[in-house]
Amino acid sequence: MIGRWRRRRAQPRPARLSLADRLRTGASGLRARPTRVVLSALGIAIGIAAMVAVVGVSSSGQAELDRRIARLGTNLVTVAPGSDLFGGTATLPEEARGRIDRMPEVERTSQVESVDGTRVYRSDLVPSGESGGIGVYGVDLDLLDTVRTRVAEGSWLNAATSEHPAVVLGPAAAERLGITRITPDTLVLIGDTYFSVVGVLDRVELAPELENAALVGQGVAEDLLEARGEASTVYVRIDPDQVERVREEVGRNANPEHPNEVEVSRPSDALEARQAADQTFQGLLLGLGAVALLVGGVGVANTMVISVLERRGEIGLRRALGATRRDVRGQFLVEAMTLSALGGVFGVLLGGLATAGYAVLRGWPVVLPWWAGAGAVAATVLIGAVAGLLPAMRAAALHPTEALGSG
Repeated sequence: MIGRWRRRRAQPRPARLSLADRLRTGASGLRARPTRVVLSALGIAIGIAAMVAVVGVSSSGQAELDRRIARLGTNLVTVAPGSDLFGGTATLPEEARGRIDRMPEVERTSQVESVDGTRVYRSDLVPSGESGGIGVYGVDLDLLDTVRTRVAEGSWLNAATSEHPAVVLGPAAAERLGITRITPDTLVLIGDTYFSVVGVLDRVELAPELENAALVGQGVAEDLLEARGEASTVYVRIDPDQVERVREEVGRNANPEHPNEVEVSRPSDALEARQAADQTFQGLLLGLGAVALLVGGVGVANTMVISVLERRGEIGLRRALGATRRDVRGQFLVEAMTLSALGGVFGVLLGGLATAGYAVLRGWPVVLPWWAGAGAVAATVLIGAVAGLLPAMRAAALHPTEALGSG
C-alpha cells in the first residue's frame, strides 16, 4: 500500500500553461485568420465608437455650455408683462425700470420696447408679405453692456445716431435683408421711413429675440414709428450671489400694484434646458450604440464557434500532447477576449477622432472623459469573455480521439 502511494506520488502532473503562453497561443490563433478577425473586431469597434462619440460630443457640448454661461453670466433676468386677470396682455408701468434700478442687489438694467405692427423691408419694391418677420425695438444705449454682446460690424447707437433714423440689425435680420456689408448707402425701410444701417450685432445668446430685430433709438421709435414709451422687456443684471433670492422681488418691484401681471425669467435656464433636451437625444444614441455593441458580441461568438469547428484537429493534437481541458478552454477564451479588446481599442480611437472632429467644426473644446475610454475597453473585454465562454467550453469538452479523427 505504501509502495502504491509512493508510485502515485511519483506520477508527474501535467504542465500548465502560463498566462504569457496563453496570450501567445491565443494571438497565434487570431493571426492565422486576419480577415475574419478584422471583420469581427469591426463589429465591436462600431458599437464602441458610437458610444464613445456620443459621450465625447455630450461632454464637449456641456463644456461649451459651461464656457458660454461663464462668459454670459447666469445673473441676467428679464422682466416682461404677463397676462391680466381677464387673460389680456398686461403692461409694465413707466416707473418699472426705475424701481428695479433702486434695488441694492441690481447691478445694471436696460429696457426695450417692441414696436408692434411695424415692418422692415430692404426697399419699397419688396412685396408687403415678405418682411421676414423682423421685429422692431426701441432700445436704450446701454443695452449691449447689459445683455453682454457686441457689434460684429459697424458701430452701436450713440447719443447722436439714436436721435436720427439709424438702425442696428441683429445677425438674422441682416441675413434676411441680404445685407452682407455696411456702407454709408446701406438703407432699410422701417415703416414709412428709410433708416441708415450703422451696425450689425454679433449673436445675442441671452436675448435671442434681438437677433431677428431692427434696433433703433427709443426717441426715434416714439417720433417716427409711433412707439408709446412702454417697456416690453427690462433686462436686469443682479449680484450673482443674490439671483435666486432677489429674482421674485424684481417682479414685485416692477409692478407692486399687480405683481401677478409680471413675468420674470432667467435666459440662462433656457440654455441649460436646451442642453438637457440634447442629452435626452444622446441617451437614444447611446442605446443604439449598445445595440451595435451587442451585435458585435454576437459576431465574436459566431467567429469563435466556427473557429472551434475548424480547429478540431488542432485541439485533438494538443490534447494528445498533454494539454488539459483548462489549457484549451483558456486558449479560446483568451482569443475571444483579445479579439474584443482589439475592437474596443480601435473603437475608442475612432470615437475619439469623431468627437474631436465634431467639436473642432463647432468651435467647442474637445472633452473626452477618461472613464469613457477605459470603460469601453473594459466592456469589450467582458463581452469577449461572455461571447467566447461557450465556444471555449465546447473546445475543452472535445475528446482527443474524436477531435483527431474529425481533423
